[in-house]
Amino acid sequence: MAKCEYCGRGPLFGNNRSHSRRATRRRFNVNIQSVKVLENGRYVRRRLCAKCIKTLNKTPKK
Repeated sequence: MAKCEYCGRGPLFGNNRSHSRRATRRRFNVNIQSVKVLENGRYVRRRLCAKCIKTLNKTPKK
């Protein structure tokens, strides 16, 4: 299952709409990427959504 390990965001659900406006259920998955993140002085591999990766890159490094 696609779930971000940082914010916990998971898939959302909605409808496919055909030309006749008939509704069938569909799933919107989160954009999950596997990245290395610096935690407590060492790199750890995490599965994060693209939004969290952008946020981590924006935070100032100490």
